[in-house]
Amino acid sequence: MKIYHHFSEFKKLDKAVATIGTFDGVHFGHQKIIRRLCERASATGGESVILTFFPHPRLIIDPENQDLKMINTITEKAKILEELGVDHLIITPFTRDFSNLSAEEYIRDILVGTIGIKHLIVGYDHRFGKDRKGGLKELEELSAVYDYRIEEIPEQDINDVAVSSTKIRTALLNGEVALAAEYLGYHFSISGRVIKGDKIGRTIGYPTANLFVEETYKLIPSDGIYAVRVAMQEGEFKGMAYIGQRPTINGMTRNIEVNIFDFNKEIYGQDITMTFLEFLRHDVKFTGLEALKEQLKIDKENTLNYFKNSL
Repeated sequence: MKIYHHFSEFKKLDKAVATIGTFDGVHFGHQKIIRRLCERASATGGESVILTFFPHPRLIIDPENQDLKMINTITEKAKILEELGVDHLIITPFTRDFSNLSAEEYIRDILVGTIGIKHLIVGYDHRFGKDRKGGLKELEELSAVYDYRIEEIPEQDINDVAVSSTKIRTALLNGEVALAAEYLGYHFSISGRVIKGDKIGRTIGYPTANLFVEETYKLIPSDGIYAVRVAMQEGEFKGMAYIGQRPTINGMTRNIEVNIFDFNKEIYGQDITMTFLEFLRHDVKFTGLEALKEQLKIDKENTLNYFKNSL
């Protein structure tokens, strides 16, 4: 899959089959559209193109509201789309100027003039152009003028999946990572760099790798303990992750840590990926480190039982 970060990098195609959207999570509903996109491109001898936006349009249109967090980083999204067989991914900067394009300017200058669409696939509720005034009606009216075909994925087809990015975000923010996985069709993950912590975990027999996530827009699940898989240079390992402010030691910042089972190497500065499999318990304040140590022993047993029972 070829990736473009600006329209100027993209060379107009002869037979572009395209779809448009933020596709946060690339969940089952999105996958239905993308599968149709790739099928249509293959059947017509064309090339599949996805036009997506970064940052998320809502962050530009409503800059006062910065609470929206993304299920995927742009890198994670691109990897999933490539695995689904997409030929071209255009990640265009979403700007005020872009949002002010009229529906016809958007179709004429971007979809036809820049991408070269011959076939456009959209979801039943797709809106575009200034004030989101463009929709299926405008796409159909201008299809004869600009020589392309329009195909809408029916509402019934999308709703049969009964999933949305909002539902997935809600599940993750509630710690329901197993439910989120059902919606997504894969397990949610977080990637980041291992940084130095205060090494308190080592003193009680549960050393942790502290994770720094560079992308501030990435959604972090609810505070608590999770069964996870950890992927790194040395391979893949089982582990239990902690998210929270460490109330037992009166912590002031929110940490993301993971105790990696059967692993004792220094990995500072290394990038790792934690895949969330199961929520184990909420974060609580214990009477001291000894009580915390006893609970971590139980947490590890519960984590190992999860892996044993999920085989």
